[in-house]
Amino acid sequence: MDLVPVLEEPLKKALGPATAKVMAEHLGLHTVGDLLHHYPRRYEERGQLTHLADLPMDEHVTVVAQVADARLHTFASAKAPRGKGQRLEVTITDGSGRIQLVFFGNGVHKPHKDLLPGTRAMFSGKVSVFNRRLQLAHPAYELLRGEDDEAAESVGSWAGALIPIYPATAKLESWKIAKSVQTVLPSAQEAVDPLPDPLRSGRGLVTLPEALLKIHRPHTKADIHDARARLKWDEAFVLQVALARRRHADAQLPAVARVPLPDGLLTAFDARLPFTLTEGQQKVSKEIFDGLATEHPMHRLLQGEVGSGKTMVALRAMLAVVDAGGQAAMLAPTEVLAQQHHRSITEMMGELAEGGMLGGAEHSTKVVLLTGSMGAAGRRQALLDLVTGEAGIVIGTHALIEDKVQFHDLGLVVVDEQHRFGVEQRDALRGKGKQPPHLLVMTATPIPRTVAMTVFGDLETSVLDQLPAGRSPIASHVVPAADKPHFLSRAWERVREEVENGHQAYVVCPRIGDEEDDPKKGARKKSPEDEAEKRPPMAVLDVADQLAKGPLQGLRVEVLHGRMHPDDKDAVMRRFAAGETHVLVATTVIEVGVNVPNATAMVIMDADRFGVSQLHQLRGRVGRGSAAGLCLLVSEMPEASPARQRLNAVASTLDGFELSRIDLEQRREGDVLGQAQSGVRSSLRMLAVIEDEEIIAEAREEAASVVAADPDLTGLPGLRVALDALLDEEREQYLDKG
Repeated sequence: MDLVPVLEEPLKKALGPATAKVMAEHLGLHTVGDLLHHYPRRYEERGQLTHLADLPMDEHVTVVAQVADARLHTFASAKAPRGKGQRLEVTITDGSGRIQLVFFGNGVHKPHKDLLPGTRAMFSGKVSVFNRRLQLAHPAYELLRGEDDEAAESVGSWAGALIPIYPATAKLESWKIAKSVQTVLPSAQEAVDPLPDPLRSGRGLVTLPEALLKIHRPHTKADIHDARARLKWDEAFVLQVALARRRHADAQLPAVARVPLPDGLLTAFDARLPFTLTEGQQKVSKEIFDGLATEHPMHRLLQGEVGSGKTMVALRAMLAVVDAGGQAAMLAPTEVLAQQHHRSITEMMGELAEGGMLGGAEHSTKVVLLTGSMGAAGRRQALLDLVTGEAGIVIGTHALIEDKVQFHDLGLVVVDEQHRFGVEQRDALRGKGKQPPHLLVMTATPIPRTVAMTVFGDLETSVLDQLPAGRSPIASHVVPAADKPHFLSRAWERVREEVENGHQAYVVCPRIGDEEDDPKKGARKKSPEDEAEKRPPMAVLDVADQLAKGPLQGLRVEVLHGRMHPDDKDAVMRRFAAGETHVLVATTVIEVGVNVPNATAMVIMDADRFGVSQLHQLRGRVGRGSAAGLCLLVSEMPEASPARQRLNAVASTLDGFELSRIDLEQRREGDVLGQAQSGVRSSLRMLAVIEDEEIIAEAREEAASVVAADPDLTGLPGLRVALDALLDEEREQYLDKG
């Protein structure tokens, strides 16, 4: 008897080697179960036609449409000098829009015979533009004839009305996937249900075999609705169970409780502060201190508005751990940022950061910097300070993770800008503690609550949404450079005015400009509409040069970008921080953590090339002092374009949580999940994180109670199977590392 469960059977066995190979290579589908979970993207109604006007450029699409006319042209060409070259042009319509299909050479004979005016078919190909008209060149097609016709049967018309359209590739059209699904659909009856029965029936959800049948072979729209409701629950629940089990396992690990001394370093630091902490900072600090005082590792996500004072909260947590006899490490994604944190933390601490030095205060410690580009002597001293415990706080880049780095007693790891660090890196640093250290993850990109629950579901979350007193509001405006060039001239005048008033400015560009293969080379002639989209993005080196010779002549303009030598970068930042440089033209290296209170203006060139959260991050570099901030978003994109709508959204609100929702709604879900939690199956196939907030919240509660009652899921074999599918060995390790 075959012991392999039906859904784990390789597609090679079910469909034959040729089809299985294409499915594996182009769609990542390997088993019968994978194919059954490859859901239709949408459904066409047999009596209706697709909206051709909405087709996305450069994407592979499948449409159902009707042939309006077909013309065969003969022409002379190098291959057919006697006028024997042939081109078939077929126009298809949905009743409102039209698109042209083109077939050449020997490929014209069959479509010429098949695609007669009035014929309806499914067409599949890549959307392109020729002579300013949309076209599909050499599309694959499948005719839709009467209900009893074999071809119509093959594309899923068993139900008559609804034709499933699958995410497809050039190598495998939607209707071929539909045929393959039909072949394996009987196996759906063998699908083991991961949802506990009381949960499923209590929520009125259909069984998993029924959901799979209805999603691939719906008779009515109600069938699709039932199937989606059920499959969304599967995704949310299985993912939340994985995260709940992780939280449960973490709670069993031992850790050293770190309670600050009543009159130690933290008390001395607080006494030095020239301001009082905001209510938000006090509340979040209490949550963190409560976490540090427990005997299992704290795992906390600290997310806050740009400029809400996250670094201050993290520093107080590090001081509390030093007070309690441990060490704290702060991991930053770039050298510029590590140096910046080191500088600002030592300044904030003053003589409290001079442990072991002449003039150091009584409760002081040593704060060391460790980066890859440090000189050998400095590096040797830093490593020595860490292993002896002389340094209570270390700030560094991934150089902290190297084997040579040893700690005396690592008690807390603070990770700045979570999404730039791989899990393996966080894990390597956590492994340097004698027992697992506490973990505080900071992100400056506010994340909507549901995304945080889905992506960082294993972390407790603290939110700082209040700006410290003394932070000034930032006015943001879109500068439409193509429609109104005089607005751009005015932008440079505003920069000059800020400098004349004793302030400084940033100019941000998407590109450095010293690339070897300059995109300008080999550029073909384009229509004005394409121009803004297709020209190379503005570059730091070009823009700095033009500004210094033109509108900002006479001001001290410097450049900063990632390919400069670390010492040069540091020197540029020091001059800018000291007020010696008027205007800094930079790439996004200034996106996070750079703190120059005197900088009041920022001009972002080609702002449409940046994401919403990135623009919000960048904008947070100004208005950090008592003078109001100004952010100008320069774009050549037309008024009605989605890019401009995105920029208008950024200009209209300073609420990072609101912007992150807008950002999520405009982008594909997988980007968000894939980037931050690549170990969990990033393509949530049914669940939309923003739309399905309620399901995610309810699934989290259900998962927590299931895991609390039965951590090993011994009574839920179906759920175990689903978890194993979600977390193969590699992903299981990923979650273990967290």
